[in-house]
Amino acid sequence: MATRPNTQLSVRSPQALQPTPRTLPVRAPGAPFADDPAEDAASGLADAVDRSVHYAMSRLTMGLSPAAVLEAYYDWMLHLAGSPGRQGQLVHKALRKWLRLVHYTTAAIGNPSCPECCIEPLPQDKRFRGDAWKTFPYNVMSQAFLLQQQWWHNATVGVRGVERDHEKQVEFATRQMLDMLSPSNFLFTNPEVMQKTISDFGMNLVRGYWNFAEDFQRAIDGRPPVGMENFKVGETLAVTPGEVIYRNDLIELIQYAPRTKRVKAEPVLIVPAWIMKYYILDLSPQNSLVQYLLDRGYTVFMISWKNPESSDRNLSFEDYRKLGVEAALDAVRTVIPNRKVHAAGYCLGGTLLSVAAATLSREHRDVLATMTLFAAQVDFTEAGELTLFINEGQVSFLEDMMWKEGYLDARQMSGAFQLLRSNDLIWSRMVHDYLMGDREPLFDLMAWNADSTRMPYRMHSDYLRQLFLNNDFAEGRLRTDGEIAALTDIRVPVFAVSTETDHVAPWRSVFKLNLLLDTEVTFLLTTGGHNAGIVSPPGNSKRSYRVATRTDADIYLDPDTWYAKMMPNQGSWWPEWVRWLDSHSSGEVDAREPGGGKLTPLCKAPGTYVLQT
Repeated sequence: MATRPNTQLSVRSPQALQPTPRTLPVRAPGAPFADDPAEDAASGLADAVDRSVHYAMSRLTMGLSPAAVLEAYYDWMLHLAGSPGRQGQLVHKALRKWLRLVHYTTAAIGNPSCPECCIEPLPQDKRFRGDAWKTFPYNVMSQAFLLQQQWWHNATVGVRGVERDHEKQVEFATRQMLDMLSPSNFLFTNPEVMQKTISDFGMNLVRGYWNFAEDFQRAIDGRPPVGMENFKVGETLAVTPGEVIYRNDLIELIQYAPRTKRVKAEPVLIVPAWIMKYYILDLSPQNSLVQYLLDRGYTVFMISWKNPESSDRNLSFEDYRKLGVEAALDAVRTVIPNRKVHAAGYCLGGTLLSVAAATLSREHRDVLATMTLFAAQVDFTEAGELTLFINEGQVSFLEDMMWKEGYLDARQMSGAFQLLRSNDLIWSRMVHDYLMGDREPLFDLMAWNADSTRMPYRMHSDYLRQLFLNNDFAEGRLRTDGEIAALTDIRVPVFAVSTETDHVAPWRSVFKLNLLLDTEVTFLLTTGGHNAGIVSPPGNSKRSYRVATRTDADIYLDPDTWYAKMMPNQGSWWPEWVRWLDSHSSGEVDAREPGGGKLTPLCKAPGTYVLQT
């Protein structure tokens, strides 16, 4: 296999994705008119014009479909207009809140320091926690804003007749607009900024102006953010020694050099998401999950995805399964024959790994020892606020946005992900960088997050429609190689990791693995978010986790009952996972060098694909 040629992709032409002209029989009396070549040409021209217009619109809306948002608001307004009882209730709520605010304001004037609040912010809302917000008149401003925010929440939810998805979209969009107008975002209504301005004699605003100017210019030029020059892949990031032992037109496969004389018999293959660069699991040496596994005697392989270009527009989800997961498994088993593989997938990589595992099981290919999923979903019916951006109108809009370039750029995706946590990722950053005039130094995880990737047109459309929109995998409709790939076919033990504050893969959605898999499932819930909760090396005293194993004989527990029953364990979840891997391994062998004499190393890690921009 050392001389095995690169796998060639079967890539269809861009025309393959265009609407197929219909051929109708001659019209019978009373039947609709048949198409003709002129009508087909006109239809193709109209389609091209529509796609071009939608592409231009997408550049202004950060990839969000105006039609989808307007449809949701129309549904809400129509049903609210026909609900006089609900209107009266909202008027009553508004009057009560206004009276509470008047009472609070009167108390605040008489006692400017800190009267008893009439409303408390949500636990995750950190905007008004500082002592400066407890002084008059800023306490009145924050209370007025929070009361208004609560009223709009009451107004946008619970209106009878509104579709559930539309209700969520309206509530989310309204919250985003209100957050934009928060008094914490403006100079004269933010007491902390005012204090900073006075103490710095306005120099914070000067620094903030130059910070804004620099960020704006870098964005226009397509350059990375300030501080990225201190983080270089292969020098300060992704520095674990290893070799690229296999390459095709979609992946490079890295085998890391052993760090112990004896290693576990079964190797570990990690499948990261193609939406991210793989080295989130091999950041700085102290944050590297790869090094942690190597130090505990595991032979580790890592997939590094190619950053697709326009010529890759027709790569499909099936190509990612075959040329990604399955090609990597073939290479691993060439290097280490007669041994099963511990496969681990992160985020979308975990979803893809689950599809591959179901396919392998259906084909009676017994190659996996275990499967581990990091913050990965297989059922998307409760996928959190990210589903607000995934409906027929939004997916069609995204397809038109990708149509011209042949891919979706990560910068076009980042808007949606940032909106999920706009207070933390957008507004608080703007206040800190541009009003306070301070910059927080970039650290390794932030540098990785700024190292963007792309997704090919067809694959992203396949993924959104088949998995996210139609939920075909969880509901038994997803086909691989023309046959159904069923979750219930997976028979290997599964270790699923989720994080408590994950906005991308909410833990209750990931928890459904306990309901959908007919195999042993160990579910672990750790503190933290989608990335920081996974990149959680030992030594952080603020981390904790809950874990339990469910077998076929155990009664199913709903996620909230499970959470209440499982006591937290302090510390990182990494040692727990390694103990689980150890319990499913069969002993030790001598350490293996990259390639194992079966495949000739092609270049040093981190390889070439990860360096593509």
